[in-house]
Amino acid sequence: MESVEALVAHIQGLSGSADELAQLHGLLKQADGDALRAHSAGLLPFLSHLHPGAHSLGYLYLLDSFVSSSANLRAHAGGDLLVTVADFLTSCSADQIRMAPDKFLNVCRVLKNEVMQLNAPIRGIAPLRAAVRKIQTSSEQLTPLHAEYLMLCLLAKQYKAGLSVLEDDIFEVDQPKDLFLYCYYGAMIYIGLKKFRKALELLHNAVTAPMSSLNAITVEAYKKYVLVSLIQSGQVPSFPKYTSSTAQRNLKNHTQIYVDLSTCYGTGSYSDLETFIQSNAEAFQTDNNFGLVKQVLSSMYKRNIQRLTQTYLTLSLEDIASSVQLNTPKEAEMHVLRMIEDGEIHATINQKDGMVSFNEDPEQYKSSEMVEHIDSSIQSFHSLCPSIVSTNITEDLKYSYWIA
Repeated sequence: MESVEALVAHIQGLSGSADELAQLHGLLKQADGDALRAHSAGLLPFLSHLHPGAHSLGYLYLLDSFVSSSANLRAHAGGDLLVTVADFLTSCSADQIRMAPDKFLNVCRVLKNEVMQLNAPIRGIAPLRAAVRKIQTSSEQLTPLHAEYLMLCLLAKQYKAGLSVLEDDIFEVDQPKDLFLYCYYGAMIYIGLKKFRKALELLHNAVTAPMSSLNAITVEAYKKYVLVSLIQSGQVPSFPKYTSSTAQRNLKNHTQIYVDLSTCYGTGSYSDLETFIQSNAEAFQTDNNFGLVKQVLSSMYKRNIQRLTQTYLTLSLEDIASSVQLNTPKEAEMHVLRMIEDGEIHATINQKDGMVSFNEDPEQYKSSEMVEHIDSSIQSFHSLCPSIVSTNITEDLKYSYWIA
């Protein structure tokens, strides 16, 4: 290998046209490996002679070689190195870094690991968000960085930041593991935002995706799928026909306590459910699901009130409290008001006599807002059609999907 100085000179002189970059890439490949790693401890100062945007390919090779050394990371932990990596991810050329995607992914993972070790995940959010967009060839592509980015958003409790990638329609997936992690972490983001319907969509995808053998991510996703289903709709749907036989045969065996929780919930008895949860609290806490389990318990009141609307036209707050096992009519009033506000029931409360009148859904699907919503949904379906057709043609309904 030439000297590092000579290599830097090549990077400075060959980072213009596509032909120059191809020539430079060949030189960098020759220098890569043991030869460049032998000089890795002294590479950091040379980066100051390069521009992360103009010389992205060469900068990436030098930076990757430096951060691949654990000794270098220990010596520069939490210092200027973190700033250097973050600046590079933010300002690098997408076209250049895509020439060496594995090295780019390695640098991104080093950044993620460093901010996690510093217990400062928020410092990695903006750089990794930029990195996702740089490595993507289109917004429809799922990259390995999506899951890394969502993990940092979760750890930093910056749930809204995760929406920047979750709101994209994904059609291209290279590695199955990327999809499972994306769905699992994405669902946790939506759970943190109390957007349970969106969380269910992602958990559903993680549970029903094709698989030849059961994986730990799917097992954990199914546990949350059961809990969020109970919170959102009061029941857990059966597996759809396209769910892999592997998942249908094995998932419930690995999540029996959650299946039993669902069965107990179905009885409609708050006290029985509370007893079951208390008896199995340690297991739920071990799974880091106890917070969701408590929300399942709270939703029992709401579910039982909804059942009352199917039987009675009017009912006193006192009778509601007694029926759903609330302590006082005042608590019943609070639950009813919250459900009215959230559009979960249609009712009015007479403050004079404490009577609740349950009404029909007033939505006649004639309002301008509803028409606009329906039109928007139709447009979304139309925009998805070309992608679905293209995917079917490309995948040719892969045999592995149907035998999974």
